[in-house]
Amino acid sequence: MRSQQQLKELSPLERMIQQQVVERGIRDERVLGALRRVPRELFFPEDARKAAFADRAAPIGHGQTISQPYMVALMTHRLDVRQGQKVLEIGTGSGYQTAVLAELVGGGHVYSIERVKPLLDAAFERVLSLGYRNTHFRFGDGTVRWREQAPFDRVLITAGAPQVPRDLLMGHLKEGGLAILPVGPHDEQMLIEVRRERNELKTIDLGCPCRFVKLVGHEGWEPTDE
Repeated sequence: MRSQQQLKELSPLERMIQQQVVERGIRDERVLGALRRVPRELFFPEDARKAAFADRAAPIGHGQTISQPYMVALMTHRLDVRQGQKVLEIGTGSGYQTAVLAELVGGGHVYSIERVKPLLDAAFERVLSLGYRNTHFRFGDGTVRWREQAPFDRVLITAGAPQVPRDLLMGHLKEGGLAILPVGPHDEQMLIEVRRERNELKTIDLGCPCRFVKLVGHEGWEPTDE
């Protein structure tokens, strides 16, 4: 563990990584490298960039949020993304998690869906301006199958579902594929890992309470519940 003086000498980004990620047990060098290469502050409005490295989720407009750094790191680590894989992200938001995934898949591809059009448009421009050409975006209900691209090696859902969305995951995951998502009531969920084994979904509770915006749509929450 670094001393307080050493931490003060670090850049805000590196200080965030050391204090909020490494010191909480995530030492996956591939994930840490991706966090270092993606300029998190660029995913915040100019007048809010001082909050980019804070240990909390932050609003990005339209009732949506960008997850705290630790949650991004934890979900990315547990997703175990590999070079060349095809990854589906449900809930583009600011595009920050999209960029982190794009770093990890290398020659693979990230497909991201967002139901709030202004957020999707802004994320699309932001991610492409940073040079991530292995990303693909779609506007719409993320719980409906992206038929022409399914199945995927990995699925990351950054919105809370009331229960495990079986149809969604069976329709998107390859045999042996892995998904990470929050599941539970709208005021608090638990992070879970789901692996597809033939026609079954094997789930593991990761023991991490969290609070995400709602997954709206088929197998999610009704839009009127927002």
